[in-house]
Amino acid sequence: MATNPYFKQGVRSEQTVYEDIIIEALKMYGQDVYYLPREIVNKDNVFLDDVPSRFGNAYKVEMYIENTEAFDGEGDLFTKFGIELRDQANFIVSRRRWKSLVGNRLSENNFRPREGDLIYLTLSESLFEIRKVETETPFYQLSNLPTFKMQCELFEYNDEDLDTGIDTIDGVEEEAAFQYQLTLDSAGSGYVVGETVKQVFGDYDMKGEVTAFTRDTKKVKIAHAGATDGKFHTFATGEALIGVTSGAVTTPTLVEELQEIQQDAQNKIFDDFEGDFLDFSESNPFGDL
Repeated sequence: MATNPYFKQGVRSEQTVYEDIIIEALKMYGQDVYYLPREIVNKDNVFLDDVPSRFGNAYKVEMYIENTEAFDGEGDLFTKFGIELRDQANFIVSRRRWKSLVGNRLSENNFRPREGDLIYLTLSESLFEIRKVETETPFYQLSNLPTFKMQCELFEYNDEDLDTGIDTIDGVEEEAAFQYQLTLDSAGSGYVVGETVKQVFGDYDMKGEVTAFTRDTKKVKIAHAGATDGKFHTFATGEALIGVTSGAVTTPTLVEELQEIQQDAQNKIFDDFEGDFLDFSESNPFGDL
């Protein structure tokens, strides 16, 4: 027989009350986080990914961390490549709150969080990348779906452009991105952090983004550098460095490559150590032949 017509679960007024209770609970027991939507810069039509991603906005919203005792995942692993942090976390957000604070502000007007977007947890000052979005948890309570559940993993920075305007988030780029440091012949009016600078050569322009400028030392740091012809080139001395926004024009006298995350690398130590018992001038240093 059919269901009892006098009892209905899909009553809109009850659904609204249930959703209001969830939102109130998230505000009481949740955490303030920032949602960073991934912006497509140069989509690869073959592999359908976007390597030089950009995160230009951060939207504050309350979310509940489902992990109670510690982050999930494999934790801190010691491998031959160094220490890997593989923390995972599950975030729960109200659909209504996410749509009003995030979804409606996006140009694409997304109806749900997207895989690949980031969540900045202010509690631990860490970035998590959304791996999967569960849209049916809890499963149709009162014939309604009031929340999104996001399964996230600790974000591994890979030279993405972070321009959210929040110092603690944008600082990741300055600390971890591969950068050039140019020593200038004069400081002038100075460059603006975040602006594009370029050097004009014959067949191409060398461009990059200013991450730091110190007038006293006459040094400017540049990240996300690349040439307009698609080939590998570097900044050079003797050519004017032009600030697209500030209009500053100075000439570098020294160009250095910086990789801050490898400043404690032990390559030289290992190379000296193996030199004590391996002779690579031999055709086969590992055998007798």
